[in-house]
Amino acid sequence: MRVRPTEELKDNTMTTNYSGPAKLTLVDGACISGMVSLSTNQRGGITGWGGTFRPDQITTELRNAGDGLQLELPYDRVGTVAVTGMRKLLATQLLMSLTGQGPAPF
Repeated sequence: MRVRPTEELKDNTMTTNYSGPAKLTLVDGACISGMVSLSTNQRGGITGWGGTFRPDQITTELRNAGDGLQLELPYDRVGTVAVTGMRKLLATQLLMSLTGQGPAPF
């Protein structure tokens, strides 16, 4: 019996999640609080993590954010992230897509 590649991938994938409060530290040192939803994916030896961040406040610096940001979770768990996208949720809310760099902090 042959197994389709998508089924093999599904069987070999492990996921870990974190949703809750976080602080995003920008390159200039500004700290923005918000809510984050993160997950890891492990596929055939390749490990990655990422998710979304909804900031409590929106600044010009935040809108211009890119690579090399620090994401701090409770209990001083820190990871490096890059912003890969942004979209408005409502007139006053922003949802940022993040890609983790290095080990996941959760």
